[in-house]
Amino acid sequence: MVALANVAFAADIPADPTNYRQKLRDLRAGDTLRLAPGVYRDGLDVHRLVGTAAAPIAIVGASQGARSVFRARGGRNTISIVDSAYVRIAGLDLEGKGAFVDGVKAEGTSHFAHHITLERLRLRGFDGNQQIVGISTKCPAWNWVIRDNVIEGAGTGMYLGDSDGSAPFMRGTIEGNTIVGTRGYSIEIKHQNGWPAIADAPDGRGETIIRYNAFAKDARSSAEGMARPNLLLGHWPLTGRGSDDRYVVYGNLIVDNPHEALVQAEGNVVFYNNVLVNRFDDGLVIREHKDLPRTIDAFHNTIVTPGVGALLRNGDPRFVQRMAANAFFASQVVPAALAGTNAVRGFDDPGAKDLVALVEASDRDGAAAPASARRPLSASRHLLVDTGLPDATLDFDRRRRSHETDGAYAGDRPPDPRRFLDLARVIRESLD
Repeated sequence: MVALANVAFAADIPADPTNYRQKLRDLRAGDTLRLAPGVYRDGLDVHRLVGTAAAPIAIVGASQGARSVFRARGGRNTISIVDSAYVRIAGLDLEGKGAFVDGVKAEGTSHFAHHITLERLRLRGFDGNQQIVGISTKCPAWNWVIRDNVIEGAGTGMYLGDSDGSAPFMRGTIEGNTIVGTRGYSIEIKHQNGWPAIADAPDGRGETIIRYNAFAKDARSSAEGMARPNLLLGHWPLTGRGSDDRYVVYGNLIVDNPHEALVQAEGNVVFYNNVLVNRFDDGLVIREHKDLPRTIDAFHNTIVTPGVGALLRNGDPRFVQRMAANAFFASQVVPAALAGTNAVRGFDDPGAKDLVALVEASDRDGAAAPASARRPLSASRHLLVDTGLPDATLDFDRRRRSHETDGAYAGDRPPDPRRFLDLARVIRESLD
């Protein structure tokens, strides 16, 4: 009855830059704070705001026309989250302006931040240093949804968890985001030492899902000792709660890294239907980092690189690591035995050239991609598809697989250029 009463008194609350901070502090379960267009200079403190599953708290920007813009300033993170749950933040612009602060941060002083949704945020200019992060969690965080956001230029796009493994990011969904021009990682999810004994924290076996995102690095990327992959996935707890969790990574477009591999991972990972095109360095690297690869399934990916298409090494022998039905257009795969379960062609193969041409079309200010009649690849292989995995029977362009093929594409049609050109548009805007 209490929950029903909270919903019954939920309010729709208008606010503007002159009065939003007071109204923010008074939000209750089910309330929606609607921010007028304008420039907000004093940050957004999501502190001790707790909604419910049935009645979350919402903080939303202007739905059309001029945007609600939060401008960073020194001394405070732009959106600061402390001890909050069941909160949705949507439709805001965040401008870093070179300030040494993060865009969105679940603070290290917080005991928890769970069931947080970040949706349709646009972050730009959080790039004065590689340590500046677009979206960061530094406390135990679970059941986050990070959806349809754009991060244009950042030290690191998303840094989820703490560097010492003490602040796990659990059971999140990261989908539909575009991240371009980072110095370091597009996304890093840190390794996890253990899960805290907190009421409502996850239990059992579960997943963190990373799907339908687009990441691209460029000349802004750090080199040498500061170089980082676009995506790095650290291990789950080695024992106890969370040790059987896995990353499920599918349908992502990951483009270019001048100084590193596109993806590096350890722990428990399922990786499928992704397209990776790196004109400079390596593709997919499954290797030891803070621990070892455990259960690995990588299938139906297309990876194009002049370097190493895939590396699989030092897997924990107590677990199974599998790579099959992938299409590698690369100089080599390591170990060479991977050629027996995957299609391995050279970087100069016509299928590789089609995908590189899509990336190069992006470099030419979005010129129309070539109308190639070639298929990237279509060769029969043993499928590893787990029918319990989402969209595993579809290809990268979300077409149903009618027969067995290697790589991320199926059928007789060439790759659909739209996702490449959408990514190119964001890259151009970020460089304006």
